[in-house]
Amino acid sequence: MSIINPVAFEIFGISIRWYGILIGTGMLLGALIAMREARRLNLNDETLLDALIIALPAAIIGARLYYVIFNLDMYDNFLDMINIREGGLAIHGGVLAGVGSFYIYSKIKKLDFWKWLDIAAPAIILGQAIGRWGNYINQEAHGGPTDLPWGIMIDGVKYHPTFLYESIFNLLIFIFLMVMRKKKKFDGQLIALYMILYSIVRFFVEGLRTDSLYFGSIRVAQLISIVLIVLGLGLMKWRSKKGIS
Repeated sequence: MSIINPVAFEIFGISIRWYGILIGTGMLLGALIAMREARRLNLNDETLLDALIIALPAAIIGARLYYVIFNLDMYDNFLDMINIREGGLAIHGGVLAGVGSFYIYSKIKKLDFWKWLDIAAPAIILGQAIGRWGNYINQEAHGGPTDLPWGIMIDGVKYHPTFLYESIFNLLIFIFLMVMRKKKKFDGQLIALYMILYSIVRFFVEGLRTDSLYFGSIRVAQLISIVLIVLGLGLMKWRSKKGIS
């Protein structure tokens, strides 16, 4: 599937993997874009940096915890549970933990929660678009067999490149949100659009994947996607009644 060595380089005998580099790159570019947007709105970008110091670690912990909870039978000890260098991060857990931690921070610092979430929305989806390529290098998150010309070869069999599907659509959502940020009618609109659009993409892409997390016979990501679409639509209706704050 991948001709790239998952290990980019070593430092003092410690392997630095492409998976971590790509996730870090996505986070960095997202943070820079969010800071630029904050400055455009005449907001203090240092406030965003302070929030990221809390939200980013929370997101990584949440993404790993979410994944581990639905794969407990894969782990024999705690060290294996916290080893994220070879993959095993669930974006839904990361976003929920990151947003949750920022909500607490915004209450403490008396920040406009929805305004700042709108600033973060394009950054989040861009980070996801970039991070998905870590799945390619780790040879994970692919779909089932296909005869389509853009399929990826694994052990002589062609499979759906679901990581690529999601990355492309995430990039399109990023572009759409960047356009909409200057046209939005109320605070909370961009994060609501993110919830709806990403969840639609994830629902269909998840149906092709062979490594889904399950709750009984239900694909967890599809269930969460449906919930987020409903919540996003509800958020749009609720916030639109308030207008721009």
